[in-house]
Amino acid sequence: MDRYAHLKKVIVDFKKLTPEVLKLTVERYPDGYDDDDIISFRNAHGERIEAVEVLTEDTKYLVKISEKLEYTMENYNESDYEEFEDDDPTAVAEPDPEDMADNEDDD
Repeated sequence: MDRYAHLKKVIVDFKKLTPEVLKLTVERYPDGYDDDDIISFRNAHGERIEAVEVLTEDTKYLVKISEKLEYTMENYNESDYEEFEDDDPTAVAEPDPEDMADNEDDD
């Protein structure tokens, strides 16, 4: 039996990402995630979803993979979120596409 079967399961899209879940994701994957960390599944609409898993005491979060998530994790600074509530999804701003494009040039 799965020892995490009792956990509430929550799929989190970037638009609904809270500072708390972002922090947990960065802590769980401090050097980023790789293919071995990605879970693939089909949602109720039959769409293929790729996510990384983040656990809390009572919840298993499946955080959807996206370029925005990768960029935000790479540029994460905890102090950017100190003034916000941990469960406020408006606190995690979508990155500017120009900043994301500039970041790709750095590779």
